[in-house]
Amino acid sequence: MSRPSDHIDSAPPHVDPDVVQPKLGPLGWLRWFWRQLTSMRTALFLLLLLAIAAVPGSLVPQRSSDPNGVTQYFTDNPQLAPVLDKLQFFDVYTSAWFSAIYLLLFASLIGCIIPRTKHHFQAMRAKPPRTPVRLTRMAGFQARILPAELRSTASDPIAEAQEVLKKARYRTAIYENARSISVSAERGYLRESGNLVFHIALLGVLVAIGVGGGFGYTGQKVVVEGQSFVNSLPSYNSFNPGRFFSDSALAPFSIRVDKLDVSYETKNQNAVGTPLDYTAHVTTTGPGDTSQSTTIKVNEPLAIGGTNVYLLGNGYAPTITVRDTKGNVVFSDSVPFLPQDARLTSLGFIKVPDGLKQQLGMIGFFYPTVGASQTASGALTSTFPGLNDPVLSLNVYVGDLGVDSGVPQSVYSLNTDKLTQLAGPPTKTEALKLKPGETVDLPNGLGTISLDNVKRYASLDVHHDPAQGWVLAFAVLIFAGLLTALFVPRRRIWVKAVENEDGSLTLEYAGLARGEDPNLIAAVSAVAEEHAASLTRPQKN
Repeated sequence: MSRPSDHIDSAPPHVDPDVVQPKLGPLGWLRWFWRQLTSMRTALFLLLLLAIAAVPGSLVPQRSSDPNGVTQYFTDNPQLAPVLDKLQFFDVYTSAWFSAIYLLLFASLIGCIIPRTKHHFQAMRAKPPRTPVRLTRMAGFQARILPAELRSTASDPIAEAQEVLKKARYRTAIYENARSISVSAERGYLRESGNLVFHIALLGVLVAIGVGGGFGYTGQKVVVEGQSFVNSLPSYNSFNPGRFFSDSALAPFSIRVDKLDVSYETKNQNAVGTPLDYTAHVTTTGPGDTSQSTTIKVNEPLAIGGTNVYLLGNGYAPTITVRDTKGNVVFSDSVPFLPQDARLTSLGFIKVPDGLKQQLGMIGFFYPTVGASQTASGALTSTFPGLNDPVLSLNVYVGDLGVDSGVPQSVYSLNTDKLTQLAGPPTKTEALKLKPGETVDLPNGLGTISLDNVKRYASLDVHHDPAQGWVLAFAVLIFAGLLTALFVPRRRIWVKAVENEDGSLTLEYAGLARGEDPNLIAAVSAVAEEHAASLTRPQKN
């Protein structure tokens, strides 16, 4: 039984059911894929997908900007971190999946821009389209009669209409047939120009970011008060170069941290200890031999040698001196401790491989302000991040530190597998406790250790991006192009003169907009009024 002709499964009456569509083939499928990729809908989808793909870069630390944070993330999340690492979540912006979206968006934009640019230039060089036969169908249509007795004294209506439209910055063309003569006018090409500028500038941003990332670099350095940092590879604690980086990109300069000022909230009891301001007072030298004193704040980086130097964080660096049994200094340094909480309870590691009868390792806990606070178990705790009542607690180990194996070790860890603990929990010997200026004996008669003073350190991030200026320029162009595309109307206006049997002329006015144009009808009326006024204006001899 046959289905009704209007059934959903019935073939349309104009389609022959025996016609079989030819197979596309490899070339046909490639053309189809290219058309889909270069559509504006695909470009917008890829742009949204790129923004979503960048989200993990702000949720988990990145090796390129925070390698210590990545190490800490592995320590805090031993099961989740390896999975995220396989998915390249710690290297989001160089991952295969992010690069794939980036390159697809790049290709999509190129495929959109080239044909649109070609079409736009052809449209700008072409004449405005011919006047429609029936203007009554167009927006803002109105008709006015020019009596026969006024035609002899008035100027040519179409010539006057053309002048009126030209003054309003329309491109015009005159068309004539058996019964009428008309002027066709068009304006608003700047709208499409702005649209193209927007897309070309967006493409420029992608190129600039890619090139800048290839030739740029980022590096992190912890600098203790009174110490200097030189812009060279061995000086960095961690360094992440771009793919095309060369040592010549490192401009010769140095930064000495003279002092680090930190202020905390003390009046508001609900926010005591909240940091209010960080300011690093530094002395810079070079490039060249120029030297000057300046400051680095959290939101005010230092520009030097084509780089921006950011103040990422700060902490404490206790100055520790270890002496042997004869009083000879075998270790003396300001050791940066890593903050563990908002009160700057900090963790640090001291390694003394030489000078004592055994290699010595210590895990230290620094408390900026202890006061009378103490947990129920007897452990110390800090109540304020400022340096009011500092205490350094040390767990002591002896044995093989592993430094003689030739394998590089992190200064922010201590492998205790081959060490014997002498002091600190869970041993029966209490951890060593020192305040600034105090000296205590090391276990097993190894010597003495003293806490000379406590300095602050600044965690600096050096960022070099050679395309930074280009990105800014393209961003400005994106904004300018977007405003132009949004607010410049694209419209056409026609003025037609139709000959009547009684010798009079019917002047018809109408318009057409591409897209939304709430002012189109008003624009047509303004042209009609100006045209009528010009026809009744006395002619100049």
